[in-house]
Amino acid sequence: MLQRLLFVVICVLFALTSKSQDASVRGFVYDSETGEPVIFTNVYLKGTGYGAATDVNGYYAISKVPPGDYELTVSFLGFDTLSEKISLKPLQVLTRKLYLEKSSVELNIFDVSAEKQEAQTEVKMSVVKITPKEINALPMVGGEADIAQYLQVLPGVVFTGDQGGQLYIRGGSPIQNKVLLDGMIVYNPFHTIGLFSVFDTDIMRNADIYTGGFNAEYGGRISSVMDITTRDGNKRRISGKIGANTFGAKALIEGPLKKEQEIGGSSSSFILSGKTSYLDQSSKLFYSYIDTAGLPFNFTDLYGKISFNGATGSKANIFGFNYRDRVNWRSISDLQWDAVGGGTNFVLLPEGSQVLVEGNVAYSSYKVSLEEANRNARSSSIEGFNAGIDFTYFNGDDELKYGFEVLGFSTDFDFFNSLDRQISQEASTTEIAGFVKYRWNYGNLVFDPSFRAHFYASLATFSPEPRLGIKYNLSEDIRLKFAAGVYSQNLISANSDRDVVNLFYGFLSGPENLQDTVYNVDGTSRLRTHELQKANHFIVGVEYDISKRLNLNVEGYLKQFTQLSNINRNKIFDDNVENINRPDLLKKDFIVETGDAMGLDFVLKYDYKQLYIWAVYSIGVVNRYDGIQEYHPIFDRRHNVNFVASLTFGEDLNWEASARWNLGSGFPFTQTQGYYEQLDFLDGINTDYTSENGDIGISYGDINNGRLPYYHRLDLTLKRKFYFGENSELETSVSVTNAYNRENIFYFDRVNFERVNQLPFMPSVGAYWKF
Repeated sequence: MLQRLLFVVICVLFALTSKSQDASVRGFVYDSETGEPVIFTNVYLKGTGYGAATDVNGYYAISKVPPGDYELTVSFLGFDTLSEKISLKPLQVLTRKLYLEKSSVELNIFDVSAEKQEAQTEVKMSVVKITPKEINALPMVGGEADIAQYLQVLPGVVFTGDQGGQLYIRGGSPIQNKVLLDGMIVYNPFHTIGLFSVFDTDIMRNADIYTGGFNAEYGGRISSVMDITTRDGNKRRISGKIGANTFGAKALIEGPLKKEQEIGGSSSSFILSGKTSYLDQSSKLFYSYIDTAGLPFNFTDLYGKISFNGATGSKANIFGFNYRDRVNWRSISDLQWDAVGGGTNFVLLPEGSQVLVEGNVAYSSYKVSLEEANRNARSSSIEGFNAGIDFTYFNGDDELKYGFEVLGFSTDFDFFNSLDRQISQEASTTEIAGFVKYRWNYGNLVFDPSFRAHFYASLATFSPEPRLGIKYNLSEDIRLKFAAGVYSQNLISANSDRDVVNLFYGFLSGPENLQDTVYNVDGTSRLRTHELQKANHFIVGVEYDISKRLNLNVEGYLKQFTQLSNINRNKIFDDNVENINRPDLLKKDFIVETGDAMGLDFVLKYDYKQLYIWAVYSIGVVNRYDGIQEYHPIFDRRHNVNFVASLTFGEDLNWEASARWNLGSGFPFTQTQGYYEQLDFLDGINTDYTSENGDIGISYGDINNGRLPYYHRLDLTLKRKFYFGENSELETSVSVTNAYNRENIFYFDRVNFERVNQLPFMPSVGAYWKF
């Protein structure tokens, strides 16, 4: 009922702000050389205040325009300015596809800023838009630019290690981060080595990273969202890229399946990408000083996409992927995971209507297994589908969007805890959700309320999730913003937030075998009413354009985790009738925790001509409470600093140097109090403890009560481009990871009393040919 009421109110507001005789012009902006959409550029009616920025599909919509004659204009750095005369009649919806030509003259000034317009008309809370340009500005670890490396320099993001490390975003664990690739769910986007993702930078068009406070368009996760869009294949000619470095190799090919018969006509294209790592072999030659047996990491990633483009700009894509990862660690542990998926998405532009329709249908799966010496094998798998359709209406700077989503998945999990007690689960679930949001600009105020209704069918649980974003333009250059929302999810991780090293990364659906009482750190308690994980977000911030090219963004956040599910590593009894009087903490498969994450993020960005600078400082605190003790999880990093600089130079601007320096305070860890001989008493009371040889037992201190040393690392890259013709280019690179060979601790092996460090000084070279 609440959802329907909110929807009606939003529709009434939308209708009240519309003018009955106004016209609209809409369409897409393309690069004439490749046919690829030009994203985030400004399209405007020259000499007026009417304009709009293109979205991730290159789509623009200028509405609420009085009838008359205008000059439709597009200006974008690196392209010639395009102008086209148009005539708008009352109530007309005019569609125009615009093709930009690459400029032969380097522009020094770019006055019309789509980014500035977006900053003033959208809330843009806790979101970073990433394109390949930003990713390539970072030093290339292993000679290959990768979004996994860029994510590590974002505000509020903590990376726990080069080998098996994971990304934790503003207090949220990896399972609480939703990753979408062209609308398809990707369950594990990072390889075990931690330096590389499954995504090829060369096929990416854009990635939106929401670290909190995201609107009702996204759901099913309680911490963050990574929404990645791939580009289409070249619609004009066959082209590609091949190359290799000391870590691995890659190849890409793309081209038209059907060329446009005329400018603005229909077409189709394809793009195929593959990359692989041979580090397990090459490290024996190049990095034997790290480990004479070589570094045990190997992976292969394949992705393909076919795009169909209509004459009006409507389009459809068919895509699929196959990702695999293998690790054999010193012949004592063998981890492998495989992920496959495929789907379709579309953008539909109905003729004569102001609505933009987007939809997707996809399937994906992920399977992981870990075999270790002297331990039982662990395995986890998840497979499922997701489908959705969205409708967007533009009304000047205002926007109404609503949509529906359905997804289903099944999980299979088998695990033994440190006490050799088995925890297993097989489950299937279905989720149905709908959302509505309306962005309303009124004077200096941007008001962005939204509402998500999410039903978890397998749990018979309904989750109403109101969200709100507000921005106030205090002046042309200073903007205040606020966001809040309620978030839920059903999935939990097949490992514990208390684990120091999480090589095994699996999934479970929300378990029913939970304790009945939830305990809060203030001593109060409440009855558990659902099996979901829940969180509330509160974020405030300020944006300050110090100059045209220098921007400062400051955000303070609070994430309240009102219910979290974690694997119960203290389980020693089966949960059956015989143990009915045993404490839940000792017999339940999972425990319920509460907690919060709070912090402050500062981001300074400078981008002009050949110089790019990105500086970030984050301070944060993460707490958990399991009903017995309060503790800091292993990813609670108090201070985190990242500094990135990139300079393009040379007479033909064919040289580029980049550097990244990271400083982080030490992670918490559980200290060792002592060792003892642990006897298993297999013969019961007949065991002769005076002659029995036991195992090494470890007496632990309070959980995560100690702190590891500070972490810091400098990475450097120098690149050089050679041009052999209009469409032939060779790029060579020399990179250094951990340039001053800092010995950063990864973890401490208590049994062997051995310190394990993260990657040391590692040089790499690479070469890539584009044609």
